[in-house]
Amino acid sequence: MNYKPRLGFCFKLFAFIIGFSSIFISVKSQTTASDDAAAMLALKKTLGPPESLGWTDPDPCKWKHVFCSEDKRVTRIQIGHQNLQGTLPSDIQNLTELERLEVQWNNISGPVPSLNGLSSLQVLMLSNNHFTSFPTDFFSGLSSLQSVEMDNNPFSAWEIPQSLQNASALQNFSANSANITGKIPDIFGSDAFPGLTILHLAFNSLEGELPSSFSGSSIQSLWVNGQLSNSKLNGTVAVLQNMTFLKEVWLHSNSFSGPLPDFSGLKDLQSLSLRDNSFTGPVSVSLMKLESLKTVNLTNNLLQGPVPEFKDSVAVDMVKDSNRFCLPSPGDCDPRVTSLLNVVKSMDYPQRLADNWKGNDPCMDWLGITCSNGNITVINFEKMGVTGTISPDFASLKSLQRLILAGNNLTGTIPEELTALVALKELDVSNNQLYGKVPTFKSNIILNTNGNPDIGKEKSTTSPGSESGNPSAGSGSKSSGYSGNGSKKTSAFIGIIIASIFGGLLVVGLLGLLVFCLYKKKQKRFSRVQSPNAMVIHPRHSASDNESVKITVAGSSVSVGAVSEAHTFPNSEPGGDIQMVEAGNMVISIQVLRNVTNNFSEENILGQGGFGVVYKGELHDGTKIAVKRMESGVISGKGSTEFMSEIAVLTKVRHRHLVALLGYCLDGNEKLLVYEYMPQGTLSRHIFNWEEEGLKPLEWTKRLTIALDVARGVEYLHGLAHQSFIHRDLKPSNILLGDDMRAKVADFGLVRLAPEGKASIETRIAGTFGYLAPEYAVTGRVTTKVDVFSFGVILMELITGRKALDESQPEESIHLVTWFKRMHINKDSFRKAIDPTIDLNEETLASISTVAELAGHCCAREPYQRPDMGHAVNVLSSLVELWKPTDQCSEDIYGIDLEMSLPQALKKWQAYEGRSNLESSSSSLLPSLDNTQTSIPTRPYGFAESFTSADGR
Repeated sequence: MNYKPRLGFCFKLFAFIIGFSSIFISVKSQTTASDDAAAMLALKKTLGPPESLGWTDPDPCKWKHVFCSEDKRVTRIQIGHQNLQGTLPSDIQNLTELERLEVQWNNISGPVPSLNGLSSLQVLMLSNNHFTSFPTDFFSGLSSLQSVEMDNNPFSAWEIPQSLQNASALQNFSANSANITGKIPDIFGSDAFPGLTILHLAFNSLEGELPSSFSGSSIQSLWVNGQLSNSKLNGTVAVLQNMTFLKEVWLHSNSFSGPLPDFSGLKDLQSLSLRDNSFTGPVSVSLMKLESLKTVNLTNNLLQGPVPEFKDSVAVDMVKDSNRFCLPSPGDCDPRVTSLLNVVKSMDYPQRLADNWKGNDPCMDWLGITCSNGNITVINFEKMGVTGTISPDFASLKSLQRLILAGNNLTGTIPEELTALVALKELDVSNNQLYGKVPTFKSNIILNTNGNPDIGKEKSTTSPGSESGNPSAGSGSKSSGYSGNGSKKTSAFIGIIIASIFGGLLVVGLLGLLVFCLYKKKQKRFSRVQSPNAMVIHPRHSASDNESVKITVAGSSVSVGAVSEAHTFPNSEPGGDIQMVEAGNMVISIQVLRNVTNNFSEENILGQGGFGVVYKGELHDGTKIAVKRMESGVISGKGSTEFMSEIAVLTKVRHRHLVALLGYCLDGNEKLLVYEYMPQGTLSRHIFNWEEEGLKPLEWTKRLTIALDVARGVEYLHGLAHQSFIHRDLKPSNILLGDDMRAKVADFGLVRLAPEGKASIETRIAGTFGYLAPEYAVTGRVTTKVDVFSFGVILMELITGRKALDESQPEESIHLVTWFKRMHINKDSFRKAIDPTIDLNEETLASISTVAELAGHCCAREPYQRPDMGHAVNVLSSLVELWKPTDQCSEDIYGIDLEMSLPQALKKWQAYEGRSNLESSSSSLLPSLDNTQTSIPTRPYGFAESFTSADGR
């Protein structure tokens, strides 16, 4: 046979295909840019963007918030927070080079268009809009997708599609409040999503159990809290013990049950919220021993056994009597209780029993338990739906006479140990799923094993279909398709040649594109998702000092990975820098703060001062915050970089008696600071305005404790913090109280945010008349002793109930310091100066006299005659230790926490912490009061021996 004509035809065909492909590729490259322009014009038409967006140029690549490649292909659309309305057109699917689509925080409505096939798309941000539906094939072809955020949209009910597995590069999937229904699909394992670190599905309508694919996954932050479905998420959470990368787990407000898992493998776990579920059994020791744990919330469950004791550094939210602990405080349970808990451990601590078993005496009407003379004689769990196995620990109940376990779903064997129960008369295990040999009991015992089909048999070692689960050799089982005649083979051969040639050309083109991409990205260590609203947190206990972790903040997109410690990370594309922020320095978007404060409405105002107005807000998880909206005139002289550097310093200042600065927001001229919320407001309302506001007057013991709290906070500022601070405006309105009436000092360091040279008394001088030390008011000279003077004035206010400057008083009594020193000279006149709402007795009067003496020394005219704050702490702490004015139990801490970070959320700052070793209440560290008439310790050098009215201004 002559093959030459055919070969000549093939060569000609090859040459033709090369020429045609070149023309095709050339035409294609020319038309795609115009296709992008058409798609962008369609987007502009459907959104109707405001003029401020500046989309007027015919070339979309010149539009604000739109970025293109060198060949005019649209790569990024970043139009979040622009107050846009309208819909997204289906034409977006034609933007085949699109890498980022950010439309978050607008008012866009209608369906989310299909983006099927946008293989370059990496970041998708749809949160906080009004989208109504989500296509089921949405994730098909999105092979590069790394971050998806679609929180807070009124989607029609939808389920997470199986097609999500196509986005195997996914690192962050956040769909809180997105009306997701059904079960969490069993697809989130490390095989399908090796890089998935954030999975947020809170406030949806999910139900069912946590999927088994979670086991071994790379998830670090898991939010599934607050499901709105009737059954909510339920079942046990045993899968958590194999999620060893977890750092944050929020499961609260669901219907989870069963025992807590073994947490020993979760070495990085920092935040665990389990409140408002039905967990049973004791709190595992593995959880209490976790070194990484920072916050834990266990309120409103059915937890049993002893009250758990966590490390001092752990903030614990566990409301008293909201579980089923045997005692109200830590301590060993009654041995009978311990034995019963050991017995039901193999049954996963049945919820029905946990709900009924209260207190520390099982003979007090515990369900299924009968006693005689304080000994447990009968256990009857018949038809209680109990599962699991029969525990050999039943043998520890020596007085047990009847054990009834009939009509349940128990499996396993009857333990041999039960034969050791000498008092046992009846054992009924009928109608269960038991198997195996029945132990030999005494002949006088009534034994009922009926209704167990496999009793007396060994358990089967094989299960039906055990071999069917093996995967077939899928790729090798395809039909060859070559069984036809010779002409079909020839046609197939030519088709293969054509496909190979054309495919080869495409491969060459792709290789060229790959080389170009590698050249553009050669300085990057690896691909990372970036967001203009993201922050990077440096973990304080990272395995490597040069690693940091980037987490979600206020709806920003997220990636997790190692990055440089530099303050900014340069990007080759415009606007691509990431601001690096030290842990605790949380960036929050202006839209979030407007939303939580009802657009800074008057109804949300908590107070107003020289630096701005403070508003109350509440985040989506219920956390209350205080937002200080800084006056533009106060901070206008500060550049953003300088402002943020000051904030970075302030967020490192952490102490139990300092109001925590949680984060900040910079948006144009807006500069906002976010603080923890103090529900009882300022000290001034409790000592000056208590009657008008319907409050009870503060008793002396509470005033004394508040004074000590303030002293400790200021002492920390002066000498124990990372950097020394002088408050300069210490006064009752800058002292805030929690529900426990413990005090925290606010507004410390704010003067640092004011520009130099500001002339205002309220800002540059930073003080308030009546509290200003003489040398500060006259010369502006600042030392720590100006705060000591202000503290002395506050002590006088606590004693007298009068303001530092009271215009309602006669001329000679307006200035509190002068009047107080004059009144203190005479014992009788001093007694009249004490706040009449304070109940006086001999001991109270002695304590007040001591504090009055301290106040006078603090307000000495000369700075060197005033004590430092550490001395004031010694005086007051000795009084508090002597008087015990409030519950000084183990959760009371005055210590310093330099390690606590503040990830996503802002969660649980106000939960109590353990006692600090630094500031123990041990009396050995305090001055003795046994043989002295005054509690003022030995005065430091230069401290005035006494004070008179001449010391006042």
